[in-house]
Amino acid sequence: MLPTDLLISRQNGEQIIPKRLTIDKLNLNLAVELIDCFRKGVGQTQGELERQLSELEGDSTDYKIKRGLAHILKSSFSTFEIVSPLEPRMLRERVFASAALAVPSRHTTKFTLKKIADELTHELEREVLPEQVSQGLYADLNENKILTAFDAPTTEALLHRYNISQTQGIFYKASQLIINAHRNTPGEYKILFRYLKLFQLMSYIEGDADHGFTITVDGPSSLFHPSTRYGLAIAKLIPALLHVTRWSLAATLQMRDFYSKNWKTGRFTLNSECGLVSHYPPGKPYDSMLEASFVDKWNSTKTQWVLEREVDLIPIPGSVMIPDFRLVHPDGRSYLLEIVGYWRPEYLQKKFSQVRLAERDDLILAISQRLNLDKAGVQLDNVPAKIVWFKDKLLPKSVLAVLD
Repeated sequence: MLPTDLLISRQNGEQIIPKRLTIDKLNLNLAVELIDCFRKGVGQTQGELERQLSELEGDSTDYKIKRGLAHILKSSFSTFEIVSPLEPRMLRERVFASAALAVPSRHTTKFTLKKIADELTHELEREVLPEQVSQGLYADLNENKILTAFDAPTTEALLHRYNISQTQGIFYKASQLIINAHRNTPGEYKILFRYLKLFQLMSYIEGDADHGFTITVDGPSSLFHPSTRYGLAIAKLIPALLHVTRWSLAATLQMRDFYSKNWKTGRFTLNSECGLVSHYPPGKPYDSMLEASFVDKWNSTKTQWVLEREVDLIPIPGSVMIPDFRLVHPDGRSYLLEIVGYWRPEYLQKKFSQVRLAERDDLILAISQRLNLDKAGVQLDNVPAKIVWFKDKLLPKSVLAVLD
């Protein structure tokens, strides 16, 4: 994402409109110049790279765009490392302690650097030159770090990343976000809900898989005094939302007036037709090798029951449960299958609490025998679900045995 000073937007009433770059020849050529600058900068210091970027920037009026693109290349595609024969702080301590014993002069400086280099050569059992000691003294400063690797993106990918970063910046001052995830593939919902949890966003979820879900993301009470930190977490959710096919959102923003410096309310809306491209990876085909193995075995089993993955969602108060599979019979019968193989007590407590709240009589729980449910404080006597136990692998015949 971009720092606040590189964000560009305009305002139309309360509506905020972030800057976007079109994927045209002019912007693609600009992306090529910047990417080439980074390619040539591998092996050089960050300070030298900054000087070259400054020359490329010149006195052009679009300097914020160039700096924004360069920031993305530095923060997301570049690796800067400290190159020093010893950790710089320890190296400074040794050099300064040795230098303090002599009268400062150019000769004593050379003597001290050679002395420390010889000591390190003996200790590290490899040659260390005085020049390396000199360079390593302040190698931990950002300007002295070395660009050791650059994973160059395509020019189009860089421009897409810039556009989504400008959009994410709108949410830095968000106090509330309402997302309408319309009827979609349930697997897409699951990606969204996972990222809600990953970024520790407080949300309330209403709806169902047939009509879609409304997700309200509120800031903590501290947002009465706007919190950029929570806004950053909300901003991180946007690339995940792009993996959902049909959606719309409305955000309430807390912003300072440029002239009066007073806080005022802003608005921002976006939907699935926005044209932004996510850089987050799509969901994995399966959550675990256990699930993948079960599917392989099911596909080779002779049965009329059809196995479908993540095609149903169970609304529960304030949240949602997405079973791993649905089993459908040609005569219309169906069951939901959830595999419980994860051992952490917090997960187990939450999972079985969801099962009780769901109150579904068509749910099958496949539970690993290796789990210590008693230690996790989980009791099965009031769980409204069919139970299937397994040890190392979940076998289709065990699940088929409990089907009506």
